[in-house]
Amino acid sequence: MRLRNLILGDIQFQYKYGFYFVYIILTILYICLLNLIPEEWSRNTAGIMIFSDPAAMGLFFMGAIILLEKSQRVIESVAVTPVKVSEYIISKVLSIGLISTVVGIIIAVSAGSDNLYTVVLGTFFGSVLFSLLGLLAASKISSLNQFLLLTVPIELVSFLPAIIYLMGYQKSILLLHPGCIIIRFLLGNNSYLLPLIILLFIWIGILYLITYYSIKKMFTEVGGVKL
Repeated sequence: MRLRNLILGDIQFQYKYGFYFVYIILTILYICLLNLIPEEWSRNTAGIMIFSDPAAMGLFFMGAIILLEKSQRVIESVAVTPVKVSEYIISKVLSIGLISTVVGIIIAVSAGSDNLYTVVLGTFFGSVLFSLLGLLAASKISSLNQFLLLTVPIELVSFLPAIIYLMGYQKSILLLHPGCIIIRFLLGNNSYLLPLIILLFIWIGILYLITYYSIKKMFTEVGGVKL
């Protein structure tokens, strides 16, 4: 019940501050662009679009959300309530993941993508990973400039291997990188599906633990108590 209320509250917060409006505008622009390019390019282009925005937007949106919550002292309020750190993180990740996945599906359908279920997996897992990265980064900063600086190395580490993989250097070793797995799913490739999903779960688990302790520290600092 508490987690459900948190998720609904986060969705309302995101709607209030225009995050959904941004998603709608971007989705319309992407669909228009897909209709302008040759059909044989549309599926790969859709995969790149989904990776760079609906999936990765969690990184930027999460930073904006946490900064807004800090400026409005929402963090202080949450820190002294019975809300668990795990519930706070899961609520944020799922609320962003929901809209990201819906947008990803719309773009993929518009492009006539094959294996829609792999696109759903890629979009959702990508959103979870980037949202956790956004939470981790936002928990350590106090201004937008700091967040933008911190996201530069995160973007390089996250995007560069995926770009290399997309350009044709598809060595098996690159599939150890979560970004390469996600872009592979978004392009409709369903080979080695189960092992790659397990590998993504491992990455998500590691990142979740790091984010958990970072958010817990943030709560302790603003709340003045140990949770």
